[in-house]
Amino acid sequence: MRAMLLDDIGPIESGPLRAVTLPDASPGPGEVRITVRCCAICRTDLHVIEGDLPRRKLPIVPGHQIVGVVDALGPGCERLRAGTRVGVAWLRHTCGTCAFCVSGRENLCEGQLFTGYHADGGYAEYAVAPEAFVYELPEAFSDVEAAPLLCAGIVGFRSFKRSRPQNGGTLAIYGFGSSAHVIMQIALHRGMTVYVVTRGESHRELAREMGAVWVGRSAADMPAKVGSAIIFAPAGELVPQALAKLEKGGTLSLAGIYMTPIPEMDYEECVFYERDICSVTANTRDDGRELLAKAAEIPIRPHTTTYPLAEANRALQDLKADRINGTGVLVVSGP
Repeated sequence: MRAMLLDDIGPIESGPLRAVTLPDASPGPGEVRITVRCCAICRTDLHVIEGDLPRRKLPIVPGHQIVGVVDALGPGCERLRAGTRVGVAWLRHTCGTCAFCVSGRENLCEGQLFTGYHADGGYAEYAVAPEAFVYELPEAFSDVEAAPLLCAGIVGFRSFKRSRPQNGGTLAIYGFGSSAHVIMQIALHRGMTVYVVTRGESHRELAREMGAVWVGRSAADMPAKVGSAIIFAPAGELVPQALAKLEKGGTLSLAGIYMTPIPEMDYEECVFYERDICSVTANTRDDGRELLAKAAEIPIRPHTTTYPLAEANRALQDLKADRINGTGVLVVSGP
């Protein structure tokens, strides 16, 4: 199979992904093999490739927002059938028996494994995943539209819920990339007033077009305080700025798997008056099922830019340089 392989970590500007031909993936017990149609790119891919996250498996095929069709079933598979269109996300394994798993908090399981990090992902013609962690996809979305929902959507949705949003309330979004533009559609569907802080002019223009009431480069310029806020940008310096713009009793959700250091902050200005800070760790499968159903109901329509698989390095370079509005998607094969 054709694949883009990471042999060792390095800056994406150096083009560290290598086009290779690998043996076709084979499903083991409880696994399915998927013919990959497309795979969305994500900043988490950058954190894996550039070494912001601890090394796990190398060499590795990155990619964890996979859309494709079940091609083969390993022993013991009972839920899915060959020909079923499915999606694979970041979370690919939990132990199922620890206190976190049995209490519905599998996103905190110590035995978690992740797609494109602990095991090969979707920058390839085939991918293998545990059947129990594969999502059946609603027909409301094309393949390219569905791909961004599998991480940007799912983790963004958990981040949104952790910000304790209120129907008809107010939400500030910091960083307007893949997750943010999906979650904004949910917020607007719930009648919320949305403010957006982002550094890129094209991102600010998209936020305006999508219905933000105010868009700017700096939180200090935001004309009102908000009840909920989400930081999608991996920039710790935004935390005190976002907290200072929270109403009393408001909640700030930190969405990233990686964030630069958070600077010192003034307690009274930023934290007092029962302002809460909630971090977000991965997601549960229930988050994924809920998001996919909600996205089909609204319906959510992600903004996408497509690239052929062989141009994965260029796609990720564009992502890092903020040249993509919405989500970049690698197209591997057609339906």
